[in-house]
Amino acid sequence: FLDPQPPLNRNVSQLATFPHLGHTHLMSSTFTNINIHIIFSTKNRTPQIDSAFADRLYSYIGGIARKLDCHTLAAGGIEDHIHLLIGLHPAVAISDLVRDIKANSSKWLHEDVKVEFEWQRGYAAFSVSESIVPDVRAYIANQREHHAHRSYEDELIAFLERHNIKYDRTYLLC
Repeated sequence: FLDPQPPLNRNVSQLATFPHLGHTHLMSSTFTNINIHIIFSTKNRTPQIDSAFADRLYSYIGGIARKLDCHTLAAGGIEDHIHLLIGLHPAVAISDLVRDIKANSSKWLHEDVKVEFEWQRGYAAFSVSESIVPDVRAYIANQREHHAHRSYEDELIAFLERHNIKYDRTYLLC
């Protein structure tokens, strides 16, 4: 489900004609490296992600991201929530990416895996510097061990506080 060698930089060049100057110039290139750590849970945090289909779910989500020209760098979680590390295409809004991942993956789970399934309405997303991508990958890969000692709610609050995001506990896990 992971993209084997996702491009770290995307290069977009365009030719521009300047008739009044009598020549054509190569426009500047655009280079981006936008890594996003996305976290969301099942509706009401019910344990719906069964190990029997979890890897197929992560693979399917990777395909959804690829269709949006994004790259799945890591995917994992436990029965009630998932973590994704995505290399985001600069023209894709995070909200659109998450909407498409949730809608298409829940439809796939209903139709192909034949399970009743819903994601929570909200999500959390955090920017990730390239220098800590290996750490975030390891964190996502070790979710089972991590959650033996920490609840999803405590984990989410820690992320929000680390990133200075204000939150209302009433709406935290909707």
